Amino acid sequence: MPARALIVDDESPAREELRHLLAGFQDVVVVGEATTAEEAELLIDSVDYDLVFLDIRMPGQGGVALAQQLGERAGAPAVVFTTAFAEHAVEAFELGATDYLVKPFDAERLRRAVDRALSRSDASTTGASQDEEAPSGPGRDSGAAPAVARIPVHRGDRIILVDEPRIAYAEAARGYAYLTLAALPTGHPLAGADRLLTSYTLVDLAERLSEVFVRTHRSYLVNMRLVREVLPQVGGGLTLVMGDRQRSQIPVARRQVAEVRQRLGV
Repeated sequence: MPARALIVDDESPAREELRHLLAGFQDVVVVGEATTAEEAELLIDSVDYDLVFLDIRMPGQGGVALAQQLGERAGAPAVVFTTAFAEHAVEAFELGATDYLVKPFDAERLRRAVDRALSRSDASTTGASQDEEAPSGPGRDSGAAPAVARIPVHRGDRIILVDEPRIAYAEAARGYAYLTLAALPTGHPLAGADRLLTSYTLVDLAERLSEVFVRTHRSYLVNMRLVREVLPQVGGGLTLVMGDRQRSQIPVARRQVAEVRQRLGV
């Protein structure tokens, strides 16, 4: 059965455009529309939706407040924010949103958001084991990634493209990831930015970035070129000291120790 979707947006053209894009997806059917958060609450109380596409700014109660209320419900639908305002991304993800789409977006970007939302339930029960099995290093199909990937990150109301060599490591956080950058010279636009939010998961980043990056742990994807020290641990484990401003220490899962040692030549 297709996933049942609710569109919540006070602007008719925006609802129409989203409905048009979703019409091309066989696994989603739009069965409700609302122009305010209050209308959406009434519909959600009466229909078991799988997905809610939610605008941020609407008359009355905003989308963030509605998402917070949904997050307190058992069996709540997955929330995908669709908004023209990038500055609420961090708050949205902290509320458990599965994705954050900044208008205008295309069918391909929407497809990724839908896939992520629909896999949320499976990820909650099997995500840990799948993460441990995620390919890394030479085993990854890096052909789909550009020679030097650029990753969009949110900083305030801006979206900044970060070149791959600047990334020290990525850290997972509830369906998205934070990037920590290499130590940057004074005056660089991103100097002093300890963590930057991206809407990609670690699995997404592993596919997008080159084989220089290795999944050292279920929560970390590390740039091997920016490892500055290797600290052996009791029991055969490792800790990596990175070349970022904080000289972060990253754990290496036992099953990844052999690969990391090989890649670093230690």
